[in-house]
Amino acid sequence: MSLPPYRVSYSPIIERPPVRWPNGARVAVWVAPNVEHYEYLPDYDGLRNPWPRTPHPDAREYSYPDYGNRVGFWRMLEVLDKHNIKACPSLNLAVLEHFPEIRDAMVERDWDYMSHGMYNTRFLHAVSEEEEREFYRDSVETLKRETGKQLKGMFGPNGSSSLYSPDLMAEAGLIYHCDWMHDDQPVPIQVKGGGKFVSVPYSIETNDGGTFRASHEGDYFAKICKAQFDQLYKEGAESGRVMCVALHPFRIGQPHRVRYLDELLGHIMSHDAVWQTTADEIAEYYIANCYDEAMEYADSLAGAGY
Repeated sequence: MSLPPYRVSYSPIIERPPVRWPNGARVAVWVAPNVEHYEYLPDYDGLRNPWPRTPHPDAREYSYPDYGNRVGFWRMLEVLDKHNIKACPSLNLAVLEHFPEIRDAMVERDWDYMSHGMYNTRFLHAVSEEEEREFYRDSVETLKRETGKQLKGMFGPNGSSSLYSPDLMAEAGLIYHCDWMHDDQPVPIQVKGGGKFVSVPYSIETNDGGTFRASHEGDYFAKICKAQFDQLYKEGAESGRVMCVALHPFRIGQPHRVRYLDELLGHIMSHDAVWQTTADEIAEYYIANCYDEAMEYADSLAGAGY
């Protein structure tokens, strides 16, 4: 497969056409629980071996995420329900089959779903183009069968991707990915065939994974998330912004941390001009209402020699 000549046109946020979210919202806020499943004995793909802490079986690193599915997910869910949050999980799709109780809880709440691969221990770096194409076919079919939902977005398993991933995602009917964390608004991504495909802002910064790995605790996580929201809310008066709150049930769902998620969501949802939404809805709205104007502006910069 030949690649497009470029994927992303440069467009400075201070000059690009403004984004107007529904009902005058300043910030589109989406909550992304990373609902994951790690294999006890994952295969080595020849490039990257999952959990390089010890030779397999690495029981500690297997059991820590497993806590999220046994306990943390349910503790987190109680807080999301309290604030009427419609989430969009970054979902290892095998969870739908391994843990039907989690599947049923998500389906009952009519959540949207962004694929995070089948397992967080199977990467896309080393697969062939046809194997990756089949992976997307399987992902679309699995989500439809287990939830009735159409798969629209993707965050590569454990952050992995290939040169062809955006093209193959679009070919499979997806309209966005979250692999490129390069903006505070959706960004058009050029794909083979010329279809409309965007990146939706995800976050490593407002992400409990990186925060708690850096030995910060729940109070710090709530503090930086509130600070980010406040700044985006201020800027969103001129042009709408996106904020992703990325969670891991085995981290935020710990007994000593979950109250900080309650505190954070209470702060965000106390503001009027907030569109609490999902990555699916952000991508669909942006493509329908903002995409063409954004591309025209980016093309004008390219014509001027940027």
